[in-house]
Amino acid sequence: MDIRQLVYFAEVVKRKGFSKAGEFLHITQPTISKMIKSMEDELGLTLLERSTKKVELTDIGEVVYKHALHIVQSMESLEAELDDVRQVQKGHIRMGLLPMIGYNFISRIIAEFQKLHPQITIQILENGAREVEHSISEGDIDLGIVVLPVSEAVFECLPVIEEHLKLLVHPTHRLANCQEIRLEELKDETFIFYPEDFALYYHIKEACLKAGFSPNVLYESSQWDFISEMVADNLGIAFLPDTICKKLDSSRIKVISLASPGIPRHLAFIWRRNAYLKFAAREFIGFVKSQL
Repeated sequence: MDIRQLVYFAEVVKRKGFSKAGEFLHITQPTISKMIKSMEDELGLTLLERSTKKVELTDIGEVVYKHALHIVQSMESLEAELDDVRQVQKGHIRMGLLPMIGYNFISRIIAEFQKLHPQITIQILENGAREVEHSISEGDIDLGIVVLPVSEAVFECLPVIEEHLKLLVHPTHRLANCQEIRLEELKDETFIFYPEDFALYYHIKEACLKAGFSPNVLYESSQWDFISEMVADNLGIAFLPDTICKKLDSSRIKVISLASPGIPRHLAFIWRRNAYLKFAAREFIGFVKSQL
């Protein structure tokens, strides 16, 4: 076996298929299929159970996959460290961001950082907090912003934003003229929620359960502008961070504060603990610290 075979094999497992792995690696499906078959022939063992719908690991495949991940990650760490030595100020950062954040702070930080480091490129990937955490733990991205708490055994974290969620209602809603409401007053309402891969889904649901009710969720969306439009069309009520609420049209949507303790949200940059973090990402984190 060589390192390339292990890389191809690991990607097939991670992407759950030859086609998606080929797309990610920028090679054809027949090439990657041939490489895995060659690997199986060399070992005299079947590593993958192939069907028309999905690819699954055999018992032997699970053992090989576990070790392949360690080897591939070690090689990536070696290459990254060598790049740091060779290029110092050059690099590339893969950063995960949440759709449900106000981007003023983040865009300002990135703009100022790139003035200092014009040769460091930043690739931004939007996803829910849980998917961002998963991508960082898998090494697919370098760092990201998520909603706290996270596992301190897995991640290092740098808190950057603390804010509260606010309630959005239609101007004709019974609570539209209120300045502040208690969460329990919403027990009979219809909610517009976030998808389950968003940490906010669980934070809001937990807050509602503590207030004595389970929210009646009629719609879900990951896009704050679509959520606000549904509220404006009187399809239900919703919660959005106060930084986003400031952008809304007050003639179409009424924004109401929640009585203490409300639903606080703490955002932080996170990265893998006890794993090599390349120079560009370390430099970015240091810059963020200097701006807080």
